[in-house]
Amino acid sequence: MWKIVKQMARGGIATEAPPGTGDALRAEAERIQGELLAILGEALAIRQVDAGSCNGCELEIHALGYPYYNIEGLGLRFVASPRHADLLLVTGPVSRNMQQALRRTYDATPEPKLVVAVGDCGRDGGMFGAGYASCGGVASVIPVDLVVPGCPPAPIEILRGILTAVRRRRRV
Repeated sequence: MWKIVKQMARGGIATEAPPGTGDALRAEAERIQGELLAILGEALAIRQVDAGSCNGCELEIHALGYPYYNIEGLGLRFVASPRHADLLLVTGPVSRNMQQALRRTYDATPEPKLVVAVGDCGRDGGMFGAGYASCGGVASVIPVDLVVPGCPPAPIEILRGILTAVRRRRRV
């Protein structure tokens, strides 16, 4: 135990500083959330589906729920059932074992439904590509309205992607 304590004393605190209160990123997040609510009028129910990812994108999506972004407080919420969802947020290359489950989730989501593929893996399979265990990107299994690139994309980019998808749907 003393070895660990000595190592901690030598290394110091290894975390990053919290973001500032007047951060431009925070203002951008609030602007995006305000515009989403202005378009939707009420709330946006999101069903997140992990189709075989490494969980990098899930960590960034999970960060949207932290007090810094606070999407739940502004009307964007995650739901447990696709039957209650307006938008599917899909991550990862679609593994062969998740192919049927993703199709069923898509079919269970009521119209008008939006699908946002998150990350490079969701776009085209990323470094996993398509093969014996992977179908590749989300678009190879279900229709995709928008892709948020990145490995993994930052939470603000995911918010921008959701806003863009909602804007496009509104125009249709």
